[in-house]
Amino acid sequence: MAIETLYYYSVIHLSKRYYKGFMKKGEIPELGFAEFISLTAMMMSLVALSVDTMLPALSEIGRDFGVIDNNNSQLIISLFFLGMAFGQLLYGPVSDNTGRKPAIYVGYGLFITGCVLSLVATNLYVMLAGRFLQGFGTAGPRIVSIAIVRDRYEGSAMARVMSFVMTVFIIVPIIAPALGQGLLFFAGWRAIFASFLILALLTLVWFALRQPETLPKEKRVPFSLKRIISTMGIIFGNRSAIGYTVTAGLVFGFFFGYLNSAQQIFQEVYALGAAFPFYFAFLALSIGGASLFNARFVLHHTMQSLSQRALISISVLSAGFFFLALWYHGHPPLWTLMAYLFATFFGTGILFGNLNALAMESLGKIAGIGAGVVGSLSTLISIITGTAIGQSYNGSVLPLTAGFFMLSLASLAAMRWAEK
Repeated sequence: MAIETLYYYSVIHLSKRYYKGFMKKGEIPELGFAEFISLTAMMMSLVALSVDTMLPALSEIGRDFGVIDNNNSQLIISLFFLGMAFGQLLYGPVSDNTGRKPAIYVGYGLFITGCVLSLVATNLYVMLAGRFLQGFGTAGPRIVSIAIVRDRYEGSAMARVMSFVMTVFIIVPIIAPALGQGLLFFAGWRAIFASFLILALLTLVWFALRQPETLPKEKRVPFSLKRIISTMGIIFGNRSAIGYTVTAGLVFGFFFGYLNSAQQIFQEVYALGAAFPFYFAFLALSIGGASLFNARFVLHHTMQSLSQRALISISVLSAGFFFLALWYHGHPPLWTLMAYLFATFFGTGILFGNLNALAMESLGKIAGIGAGVVGSLSTLISIITGTAIGQSYNGSVLPLTAGFFMLSLASLAAMRWAEK
């Protein structure tokens, strides 16, 4: 913590010197619209980059560390999300108390520490510790950057900003695996963590020099563990909020199961080798297209009806494809798998935005802490279910397809319960 504190004050000092000729009363000039969107999108994209860029390298990391069961390499993804789940609970209340910038500095400090730890790791346990720190750290920029958007904008203006940010955010899963594959080919898997380190340092300096504090001292709220616990009690007592939170967790659970086992399925079952990132990118386009579709049609249909239709479609598709996979003894033709996943992820893309909005709809008065609790709980549910799917990988697509089918049915049940 002493190093992080020293780094924090060094950045502030440089920031003030850099803007000495421009500042009034020690304030940093406000960012322009385009620069603000670019910076916010880069900060939020650390999560997707830290996951998707790693996928092509999982098997090689496992071999270097002498991992006997290849499924254990999936923990490199799981521990990242576990750290993120716990981090989401804290950064919102901390930023309400200290201001937005100090909370983000702490998050970046932990993320950078985790990157260094993973970069020098010589066994799987050190790697997993580093990944947990990365997840815990990146929750800071991910959560607090949304609070900064809320501080600066509201209503339709905020919706417009988030739409632009998410457009940039959607591009990341498309290019990240190819970036990881390229770094793996030319420099080895440690270069991937070096790239995380460089990107984190660049965005941190950009944020420190250009982004002013958006939460004035008079609006800050004292940090209270009691307040967090009482908010959790409110959420657990709110049928709608807890129902949609569980639904969101189950939905992301089957997608998380895909993230865990995608590299093994595409590179081992279908022997795609270095072509894996292109297939992954194609499927990511489906989610991006669904987000644009949802933004248009949610104006004419309710979020509930769109979500129900998406879940029913996923359940029917998964049931049908499971029997097809059984017919082919767990190895259906690649084109059928791609068609199934593309259609399923289109439905998943519709669900991602709607379910979080539905979970938060009745938590207006406790939105700050409520967002952290909803995000943390849904992530924990997804880790448990998604890890179970990934660890069930047996050299075929059957565990993945069965997981999609069972979790989509459970999601439908949770949604129906929430709406009663």
